[in-house]
Amino acid sequence: MTWKNLFNEKEAQETIGRINALTPETQPQWGKMNVSEMLAHCNVAYELTYTDKHPKPKGLQKFLVKLFAKKIVVGPKPYKRNLRTAPVFLITDERNFETEKKRLIEHIEKTQKLGPSHFNNKESHAFGALTDKEWNTLFSKHLDHHLRQFGV
Repeated sequence: MTWKNLFNEKEAQETIGRINALTPETQPQWGKMNVSEMLAHCNVAYELTYTDKHPKPKGLQKFLVKLFAKKIVVGPKPYKRNLRTAPVFLITDERNFETEKKRLIEHIEKTQKLGPSHFNNKESHAFGALTDKEWNTLFSKHLDHHLRQFGV
């Protein structure tokens, strides 16, 4: 499957349009997260990329994550529904819908503006250096999965 190219302004704006279609009352079609938690969950991928907020896996943990999760995260196949998520992505506190929505849109816009050359061979939090195509898949596939979860 091919994913939206979030480095392309038009395709990034299409994804933002889907996010803007969400409301605080939007209900999931599957899963346990509410819409605010989902937005916060999607923001974690960008926090891992742009901040040092979350500790990096080391040693055996990093090896296992790279070995078992990398193909799922940056590969072409869509995520399965109700797939278990990494602990760093679990949202366990109350989140503000508007704050999380604004943050996510800002992350998408920043990523688009930085462009593919910024990301090509950039080190990921857990997977080592990724190509710009792998980075796009990481972001785009995850967003698409959760936007579908909420029917947009």
